[in-house]
Amino acid sequence: MNQKVKESEGDKPVIRIFYALLALGFAFLVGFFVYQNVAYENPQHPFKLGLDLAGGSHLVYEADVSGIAENDVSDLMNVLRDVIERRVNIFGVSEPIVQVEQSSFVSSEKKERLVVELPGVTDVSTAINEIGKTPLLEFKLVNQEALVAEQAVVNVDTATDDSGNITITPTDSAEGSSTADAEPYIDTGLTGRYLESAQLQFAGQAGQAGLSNEPIVSIKFNDEGAELFEQITRDNVGEQLAIFLDGAIVSAPRINEAISGGDAIISGGFDPEEARDLAQNLNFGALPVAIELVSTQTIGASLGDEVLDKGLKAGLIGIGFVVLFMILWYRIPGIIASISLFVYVVTVLALFQLIPVTLTAAGLAGFILSLGMAVDANVLVFERMKEEFRSGKSSREAAREGFARAWSAIRDGNITSLLSAVILFWFGTSMVKGFALVFGIGVLVSMFSALLITRTLLLALPDVKNDDGFFSSLFNSGLKK
Repeated sequence: MNQKVKESEGDKPVIRIFYALLALGFAFLVGFFVYQNVAYENPQHPFKLGLDLAGGSHLVYEADVSGIAENDVSDLMNVLRDVIERRVNIFGVSEPIVQVEQSSFVSSEKKERLVVELPGVTDVSTAINEIGKTPLLEFKLVNQEALVAEQAVVNVDTATDDSGNITITPTDSAEGSSTADAEPYIDTGLTGRYLESAQLQFAGQAGQAGLSNEPIVSIKFNDEGAELFEQITRDNVGEQLAIFLDGAIVSAPRINEAISGGDAIISGGFDPEEARDLAQNLNFGALPVAIELVSTQTIGASLGDEVLDKGLKAGLIGIGFVVLFMILWYRIPGIIASISLFVYVVTVLALFQLIPVTLTAAGLAGFILSLGMAVDANVLVFERMKEEFRSGKSSREAAREGFARAWSAIRDGNITSLLSAVILFWFGTSMVKGFALVFGIGVLVSMFSALLITRTLLLALPDVKNDDGFFSSLFNSGLKK
């Protein structure tokens, strides 16, 4: 009976070489995809650069959510983001980034912020003005007594002292002071978040009341806003409902009856151009909450080019040193690791183009850091492989044992790195998120390149024993055989 173990189908030399060629073909196709999106004009999948690399304006707004129920804050911030995004899209910014950002979870004061990045817009005042055109629309009931007290003329006594100075003394009564402390306008909760559309009309058109041909703005609420508007008008017949835009009152009509259907009129002595601009801005999106600009930053295109150029040089130098070390120290396995590193680089760059990932200076730093992580798994495998090879096993058998023994360390190391990336992405600011995303992608792809590409190419090499003289030295590592 023949005791020779029959070679499995997947372990035949032809199959191993086929898999190796398949891996190299994959590397070539991915590399060509990346190249054509870099070398050709108007590529289908260009790299998306952040402001610190491409130049532009970075604005940070803080939203006033003090009067908003905590459960509604998240929804309102999402509405605010959508409104601002529509607004910046209207004035033609290429690929703006608008995102909600909360204060750190370790901060004692929770703040809701909106980060607006406008690539190519280096005139920050223009950007602020364009975003600021979007009005905050509010409806408030008028407290007549408090309003009268606030508008009343304060009676004063004047007297002249010995030096000729005039002294002014208020003579308000205690009752008047108490009334004056009350809010003249009562918040109803009806804001621009419920607005569905706005349209320029003229009084007398389609039955609209008012002076003949007076420009007015007809607004329509969504279903939720229509119900709220009907309830407000039903419960406050005879009262005045003031309409505010960006904190300024433009109209205060009296409620004669409950109004259903969600239609309302804004009138305030507009000329046709003002009314048209108002309707247009409301359609672009009335802000659901008030926002305040708290931070601005402008990065010129030349500075961005300099940062990108230095980042690319650092990446190339890093790759060069890694490849040089791997080849000098690990020889043939080091060459295989260098090929895997090339596959890693082009695969990561292709993912950056396809997802797409917005590359920032922090993201470039994460990518360069991940280059070292990409060969870390190879180092672990090659060290185990060296031990097996020197113990008398052939190069192919040593490679299999090396991967098997190093797998647990590779797995644990990459899992901890991924957890760090997830935590940074979840709790970090936009800049930290860019680093975390690139680093996380790099860790995942490095496992693919180390465990699949490196292993496939190593097993396709000729089988060598430790006593094969010159050839065995090519599979050893370090300064001795």
